[in-house]
Amino acid sequence: MENKLIILLVIILGAIAIAQLVRVYELSSKMRKTGEHEVSSRDNNLNAKLLLGFVISLFASFVYLMVEYGWTGRGVAASTQGQEIDWLLNLNLVIVIAVFFLTNFLLFFFAYKYVKRPGVPAFYYPHNNKLEMLWTVVPACVLAVIIILGLKSWNNLTGESPEDAIRVELFSKQFDWTARYAGKDNILGKYDYKLTTDNNELALMTTNTIDSSIRLMIEGPNGIKNIQKVLNKRDTVLSDSVTGVLKTDLSRKERLLRLLVQMKNNHSKGVDNYAWDDIIQKDTLVLCKGKDYEFNFRSKDVIHSAYFMHFRAQINTVPGMTTRTKFKPIYTTEEMREKMNDSKFNYILMCNKICGGAHYKMKMIVVVKNEVDYKSWMASKAKETFKDKYFPAVAPMAAAAPMADTTKTISK
Repeated sequence: MENKLIILLVIILGAIAIAQLVRVYELSSKMRKTGEHEVSSRDNNLNAKLLLGFVISLFASFVYLMVEYGWTGRGVAASTQGQEIDWLLNLNLVIVIAVFFLTNFLLFFFAYKYVKRPGVPAFYYPHNNKLEMLWTVVPACVLAVIIILGLKSWNNLTGESPEDAIRVELFSKQFDWTARYAGKDNILGKYDYKLTTDNNELALMTTNTIDSSIRLMIEGPNGIKNIQKVLNKRDTVLSDSVTGVLKTDLSRKERLLRLLVQMKNNHSKGVDNYAWDDIIQKDTLVLCKGKDYEFNFRSKDVIHSAYFMHFRAQINTVPGMTTRTKFKPIYTTEEMREKMNDSKFNYILMCNKICGGAHYKMKMIVVVKNEVDYKSWMASKAKETFKDKYFPAVAPMAAAAPMADTTKTISK
């Protein structure tokens, strides 16, 4: 409280002092019998020198900050794509700095050199075609170079991944990330949102998950049979609003059930293995140094933005569609800790889109290992595939029975 009072008093006294100085200046002007609009040559020369001193101090402080705190503050790029992006950003920064120094030097130097002098009128110079051409053509050429190089980098970043690139899916939802590795076949299993259940959060498509979803849709705690049972109870009186909600829910689930049955009829068991061998990783994303990666992104709820700061990669994750990006890590976590001189450093995947109240904690640790350690880690996950760990053993539904039950259920 005392500190705040002292600060307030200092501010008030400072304002009073400035007001008194302004008053003294006005009185001195009256004593000299000069108007406030009149500026003496002495004042002009002083202002010109101050402007020159200001631009010199500005340039000196700018250079000092760059030397003291680094060229850009981005740190070392940890991927081959990141190095390309950094090169392009550095080129842009060099151009911007050159323009900054040139234009500000000319602005302040001309204010110093051409300060008003008694008896010397200002020279009226309204137009010059050569100058107009110069400051139109030169910026246009510079921008053309930047745009062409930018498009080249963009095409490299968004083009097809190498055939041997490791496929990984990153599934986003409020407020965490889930990684899914493609397994030994390096093919990510298919998915469909209608297959989302407690034991199949990523909605992966297999014969078993389809059967399980159909069973839950019919016989689950909030399934069609239970809703019909509530609506058909003779000893319970339901309000119109509750009845309307139940009928709407029943209609929606019956439509979903028909779609699931259609999915089952069109599904081929031959693609089940694409999903069964996928490895789902919730706590840490583990990558291998020197390997190309293709990342596919999905969102369960709202738009998120996957941001790999050190790999210079960012892309939005959008509900209802798959987005993708790629990069190749070039430094392990341990190597990066040495470069950053930080024993606690970790790569990180963050959400760079404000996606809700707990957006600030939506992140995932990324660990980059050398090839030997990475293969060892993958070997440790051999018995933690989607089939082994996340899907319970459920007997397949009979071919005819589910269809018969489904028909009866829908027709009720």
